[in-house]
Amino acid sequence: MSAPLVLDQQQARQLLAQVDVPRVLRDLFRDLAAGQAVQPPQQLVEFPAGQGDFINYGGVLAEDRVYGLKTSPYIVREQGPLVTAWTLLMSMDSGQPLLLCDAGELTTARTAATTAVAVDAMAPGDARRLTLIGSGPIARAHLHYIRDLRDWQDIRLYSPGLQDKSASERDSLSALDPRLSLHDDLDAAVQDADVILLCTSSAKPVLDPANLSKPALITSISTNAVRAHEVPPASLAAMDVYCDYRRTTPGSAGEMRLAVEQHGWNPEAIVGDLPELVSGHAARPEYKRHAFFRSIGLGLEDIALANALYHLQRGH
Repeated sequence: MSAPLVLDQQQARQLLAQVDVPRVLRDLFRDLAAGQAVQPPQQLVEFPAGQGDFINYGGVLAEDRVYGLKTSPYIVREQGPLVTAWTLLMSMDSGQPLLLCDAGELTTARTAATTAVAVDAMAPGDARRLTLIGSGPIARAHLHYIRDLRDWQDIRLYSPGLQDKSASERDSLSALDPRLSLHDDLDAAVQDADVILLCTSSAKPVLDPANLSKPALITSISTNAVRAHEVPPASLAAMDVYCDYRRTTPGSAGEMRLAVEQHGWNPEAIVGDLPELVSGHAARPEYKRHAFFRSIGLGLEDIALANALYHLQRGH
């Protein structure tokens, strides 16, 4: 038995730059639609005495003959919480470990690329105004994967902490794309936006869709905070709701759980998920009202990327 390959964060970053991440994820969602992949619900385990928690994300890729597990702890510390993640890739044939990979880079890439797959499938063909809310690595990765999906004429970025950034930090953000403008006011940033990407680690709403000037596609991601949500739970009833995977997302997404418990929302109202969208089995939004896409992050996304890195590294 040979030892598994071990990739640290820098090695994972270098290999990921050679991978067409959205294509890997589209293939994964097609496999899910065809029954060639298995995505169980994520597992949240709390540490005793409020010391944090960890989330396990598993999955099976039968076509590739691999399965795997990503584990992500949230460790409470005096100097602030620590979040890490590692992905283990296993062979379905030998039962042996193939790869152990620092999943920090995988998480950033797959989070943003999953949103990109959704935007490509759902955004109006004539969408021209793009807004990002957030300015960290996740927001930057979103822009990287989405910048060429439509003929964006206007890209705006707003972040709650933008005013506190230094001139060099603001210049670094502005340099991401010549079409990008920075906004210190949320209302100005979302004015007449066609697509709004929520890319924060906030545990509470950062945008109320009811305040928008026209129907838009709004995308939202997850963070480890308990029941984290970037839009008010009550807003779901007034939007066409989509998600990454309807079998698992409603049980984990904070605003969906709160909408069920407090506002009578039913997950059956979800119009479609990514397997249905990429396989042509879900209706696209008509934009008579807002469309909302929610992703919680699937173990299969990390496993599919880990598998791509494994084959790249073996090829080297």
